[in-house]
Amino acid sequence: MFLTISTTGSPERPATDLGFLLHKHPERAQAFSTSHGTAHVFYPEASAERCTAALLLEVDPIALVRKGKGKGRGGAPDAALAQYVNDRPYAASSLLSVAMSTVFKSALSGACKAMPERAAAPMELRIEVPALPARGGAELVRKLFGPLGWTRVEAEAVPLDETFPEWGDSRYVRLVLEGELRLADALRQLYVLLPVLDDAKHYWVAPDEVDKLLRAGEGWLAEHPEHKLITSRYLARRWGLTRQAMERLELVRLAEADDLDVESVDNAVDEGSDTEERPVPLAVQRRDAILAALGAAGAGRVLDLGCGQGQLVQALLKDPRFTEIIGLDVSMRALTIASRRLKLDRMGERQAARVTLRQGSLTYTDKGLKGYDAAVLSEVIEHLDPERLPALEFAVFGSARPRTVLVTTPNVEYNVRWETLPAGHTRHGDHRFEWTRAEFRSWAEAVAARHGYGVAYVPIGPDDPEVGPPTQMATFTINTATTDENQKEAKAA
Repeated sequence: MFLTISTTGSPERPATDLGFLLHKHPERAQAFSTSHGTAHVFYPEASAERCTAALLLEVDPIALVRKGKGKGRGGAPDAALAQYVNDRPYAASSLLSVAMSTVFKSALSGACKAMPERAAAPMELRIEVPALPARGGAELVRKLFGPLGWTRVEAEAVPLDETFPEWGDSRYVRLVLEGELRLADALRQLYVLLPVLDDAKHYWVAPDEVDKLLRAGEGWLAEHPEHKLITSRYLARRWGLTRQAMERLELVRLAEADDLDVESVDNAVDEGSDTEERPVPLAVQRRDAILAALGAAGAGRVLDLGCGQGQLVQALLKDPRFTEIIGLDVSMRALTIASRRLKLDRMGERQAARVTLRQGSLTYTDKGLKGYDAAVLSEVIEHLDPERLPALEFAVFGSARPRTVLVTTPNVEYNVRWETLPAGHTRHGDHRFEWTRAEFRSWAEAVAARHGYGVAYVPIGPDDPEVGPPTQMATFTINTATTDENQKEAKAA
């Protein structure tokens, strides 16, 4: 991938001053090692009248795949045929942004001890990127660079094949920027907007990316008409990070409007006291949703299937509406921990009569589980191999047949919103699968149809408009006609 920066000059202010500002001598060709290849800096032309600096990044596709382990944004998101066949070595992207931050680090910060006044002043610049992926086309390129002070923003679409014009244009453009800007400002704009236009990053977006964005966007991002799109794309649509960045940008706008420092605007919090409302953990939201659903169903006798260490059993015991609670788990160690949590050995007689912990497998039928009002499988099914789900289905819906069954499971689509979860990883090391909302509904509706249940769905946690909630819950309710028919058959037998 390739980028050139050109400027013009005069004998009094030679164009070769560009070498001082970039901290790269025009008479030398230099190579720098980056995390995914080698960056070369050289000058195709260098005279007092005109000087051009070129940055050429040779990407090592093998290193790119190994670094990203072939998953998510780290594993070449545009791979069409295989991990090794993609546009990464040729088209400007976050790879080039990282190379710029490595090779032109001082220039990005605006530092130049040899010519501080030159670094602080605007200069005539021409920047060219021959191959720039643009999700949104040439029009989006103009929307992003147009408000930033450039007198010319040319985004020429690259055809798929010049020999066959009827095939149309590719998603790549040839970008030319011309105008009078500070070199540091121009480089910062490119650093942010190259990955924004590509709409992908080759590395996992961590929380420190917010600080990187705000540093590079200082002086231009807060007032940009497309700052929401820029922020969201730069942070790979991580909802939590995007919200944090937008809040900080709003502070910048307020401070600039009143000609104040950001610190003086953001002074509403007393550092000596903690007044922040802490978010409710997802596990607590899940238990609250389950308790609400059980209450709405009028359940009194409840099965907690796959009870684990007894957190839900403990919550059920605190509510007098639930008169009998069975906690079932295959792990004796988990049941021992649950017993300690509940303090069964010190529990009063009446309270102890309400709860029983039993060892058992969810994939085997158990006559002792029949006749209960409700059964809960909270974050259980994803721990089973998919081929064992039919056995669980029959044991719960075909044999035990409680009036209500609640099933919660992670929504894999929401995983992109977890800033600390690496791409391609499940939320727990023992998860055998994690379903999308469509996959979960397909399974639930098939189960309900086979066993005479109706099914409804409840989101748990923040319901993101793009990827849904972090946890999805299905509420199965047995059809009354099916129940009456089964009772008649039992009496006849």
